Amino acid sequence: MTIKALQEAFQKRLNPLYDKGEINSFFYLLSEAYLHKTRLDIALEPNEVLNDDDTHLFLKALEQLSKEYPIQYIIGKTEFMDLAFEVNEQVLIPRPETEELIRWILSADPKAKSILDIGTGSGCIPIVLANSLPNTKVTSIDISEKAIQVAKRNATKNNVAINFLQHDILQIEVLEESYDIIVSNPPYVRESEKSAMNNNVLKYEPEMALFVSDEDPLIFYRHIASLAIKSLHTDGVLYFEINQYLGSALYKLLEAVGFKKIELRKDMYGADRMIRAVKN
Repeated sequence: MTIKALQEAFQKRLNPLYDKGEINSFFYLLSEAYLHKTRLDIALEPNEVLNDDDTHLFLKALEQLSKEYPIQYIIGKTEFMDLAFEVNEQVLIPRPETEELIRWILSADPKAKSILDIGTGSGCIPIVLANSLPNTKVTSIDISEKAIQVAKRNATKNNVAINFLQHDILQIEVLEESYDIIVSNPPYVRESEKSAMNNNVLKYEPEMALFVSDEDPLIFYRHIASLAIKSLHTDGVLYFEINQYLGSALYKLLEAVGFKKIELRKDMYGADRMIRAVKN
């Protein structure tokens, strides 16, 4: 099968689900992963005939994509802030909004000497922070042993040292150490918001890392804030990625806990997506 014929097969099969540009993007990502060919290579060599093994890989990926399986899970990796991360169904796929949160931390608090990340996932937050702040001690907590295994591999691949701990943060009453920064991107999507989400997220990304009940959507924020107000150093900072519809409620919660200098910030799409609060 030629590259051109295979690309046409992708367009025909996936056209009901995705637009042409996105389908081409999938094909180029697979070409880089399976053939080590760039988009330019594909354009210059459209009539190259693939061997049976390579053709099988593409057709298997096409079948997965037709079921809305995430392309990042198919190739087993993604890029995030210029670093490579292994991803699978045990961890969320890193989002652009999280990149904005990390950039805020790096610009506002570049002199932090100790950081605690809560909700490790793929390790994207602690690994980027450790890579950007090489003299900072970074610790990261997650409830999932399998997620921590992925994050540890990512830390090794990106040559950073992070202390990973497996804990259910809701069961921790006191943190063992104090920190300059505590950051978390906890589960924050309410069950009632599922209907607005894409199938590739709903079907395949870990529910435990995404959803909270409508009855108590701030459960993780409340508990982490109560831990942080006791465990941050003086002038230490708490950062959260947040549900865009709960910004005002979270602002009030942080005020009630005792935080000062609270700043709610919008993401690139104009939605309330992150918050910063200082312990005095």
